[in-house]
Amino acid sequence: MDERILIVDQINKKIRRKHIIKNVSMDIKAGEVLGFLGPNGAGKSTTLRMIVGLSKADSGSIVIAGHDISKNYVKAMQYVGCMIEGPDMYNNMSGYKNLEMLSVMGDHADKEDLKRVIELVGLENRIHDKVRVYSMGMKQRLGLAAALLHKPKLLVLDEPTNGLDPQGIYEFREIVQGLASEGIGILISSHLISEVQLMCDKVSIINNGEIIRHAPVETLLSSQEVVWRTSDNLRALSVIESLGVDVELEQEQLISSVDASRIAEINRHLHNADIDLVHVAIKEKTLEELFLELTENQKIM
Repeated sequence: MDERILIVDQINKKIRRKHIIKNVSMDIKAGEVLGFLGPNGAGKSTTLRMIVGLSKADSGSIVIAGHDISKNYVKAMQYVGCMIEGPDMYNNMSGYKNLEMLSVMGDHADKEDLKRVIELVGLENRIHDKVRVYSMGMKQRLGLAAALLHKPKLLVLDEPTNGLDPQGIYEFREIVQGLASEGIGILISSHLISEVQLMCDKVSIINNGEIIRHAPVETLLSSQEVVWRTSDNLRALSVIESLGVDVELEQEQLISSVDASRIAEINRHLHNADIDLVHVAIKEKTLEELFLELTENQKIM
């Protein structure tokens, strides 16, 4: 049995004859958290909208919990909870009344379900206040509660930490990890790359409508750089390049993605060339550095 909750296979989308989504594929297993990153205009929001059925792909397929949304849309959507483009609530009603109204849609959620999601997102003390007095962070929490109300197998969240303070972001991360431990597959789009790195198992990076990376976070971060500072960086650059190693001089230091096993050899050649080593270090890339490198320093959404 396929344990993948979401399978996006080679989807394409054109808008006004412009090909904006190009053979995009990704997947999420039960209990897995996938971070979705992309620069402005890369196609991230369009892809999310297609996954939750707000827009239709021109070709390719999207399968949720074993159901192709183009063939059995209603059944597929029964397994989805989502918060896209911010929570949409009635401001003149209380948070509780909003959730109560949503609870009668689809499979009827009961009062215990309401209590469960309210406590989960930490809104117990403000749930009976009108939504119009909620802060952005509180509205985000209410939107998350609504997305969880019908016990989805796939949770899709677009910028869910908007408006949350550092404590709120930490609590949200705890909630996400708890949901994943219960077997829910979670797709998160966020501009907080450091948080994506902390809470996600896998990352998909989209650029110019194409997925340029789809891999476990630990795989993406396995690359590392070696940094040297020497008494004569220009001569050191020549020595290292003579060993067949790609190296660059940046901000008075030499940087190379060479395997760490070659550091001793390179240091020996520098010493033999009467070049003093001031500093040698191995630097592991962060997800943010990798993202900016892959997307040529474009701003993310």
